[in-house]
Amino acid sequence: MRAAYIHGIRDVRMGELPEPEAGGQELKLKVSVVGVCGSDVHYYVEGGIGLDRLKDPFVPGHEFAARICDEAAAEYGYAQGQLVAVDPARPCGKCVRCHGGHPNLCMNMVFRGGTPNSGALTEYVSAPPSAIFPVAEGTTPVEVAMMEPLGIAVHAVGLAKIRLMENIAVLGCGPIGLCLIQLARASGADNIFAVDPLPHRREAALKMGADKAGPSYESVAEWTDGYGVDLVLEATNDGNAYEQSGEIIRLGGRVILAGIPDGGHYGLESFQLRRKGATVKRVRRMGHVYPTCINLVARGLVDLEAIGTHRFSLEETNAAFELQAERTDGVLKAMVWPNGFEG
Repeated sequence: MRAAYIHGIRDVRMGELPEPEAGGQELKLKVSVVGVCGSDVHYYVEGGIGLDRLKDPFVPGHEFAARICDEAAAEYGYAQGQLVAVDPARPCGKCVRCHGGHPNLCMNMVFRGGTPNSGALTEYVSAPPSAIFPVAEGTTPVEVAMMEPLGIAVHAVGLAKIRLMENIAVLGCGPIGLCLIQLARASGADNIFAVDPLPHRREAALKMGADKAGPSYESVAEWTDGYGVDLVLEATNDGNAYEQSGEIIRLGGRVILAGIPDGGHYGLESFQLRRKGATVKRVRRMGHVYPTCINLVARGLVDLEAIGTHRFSLEETNAAFELQAERTDGVLKAMVWPNGFEG
């Protein structure tokens, strides 16, 4: 079957991948749509993320929606063609992190779409029933694919422990940042200040619940009369975001770092964060949050459809990655449809 492989920096090519068989311990799924994630872009632009380097060509893609196409579907309560979400993470369930309630920190994690594990930018995949989640009727494939980045935001908000009527700054208004804005609003935040250098992302932030949006973190100090915000939710690729968070947080505030900085390094000037006694937490993937994501979408508390702005075929994957990397043409999220567009 056809698949899109990353061969090297800015080098995505079509190739072949063995098609999974039906009727095994894992269910065969027909891929509907795949979102191009910021972590995918790091592989594309930098050749890897941190210690995970691109050594051989591999198939990326971990944000995706799929349809059941397995003869064993009924045994698990599914119908042929049923739309489902799929958790790309496969924790071992046996290590101390898993037993401690932190499967996102599993010491033996296998992650679909992270080298060397093939992802969903292909026609068919398979997944264990434990990783498959049926969605509410009426949910669209784009919404389902977007539940993976929404899950990161749900985990981040869980770490943040948002309190009613807090003032919050969101640094970075890409897909995860936009999800964070919506979740902060649903959690009872007072003022939500969005920061992003790109005008189209700031516009999206305002539409999705931000009270004010500006191109620089310095705007937050102006908007709060120098007092700062109770909480910073960071979702950028900017290595300066650590220091910027320290500038805009109030005394005793909290910082949640969800972004992956270019080159893998944050600036570590910690004067302000130390002086202010701030609490800093780092986001690593997510836990068992898909049921929460499904309910958020079903209840209309988040708008995920609006984030999937651009459509590509599987053969156009390189163009999708390039657009996402360059952030031009008003793109929020490039979506690849391996088996043709639906709807």
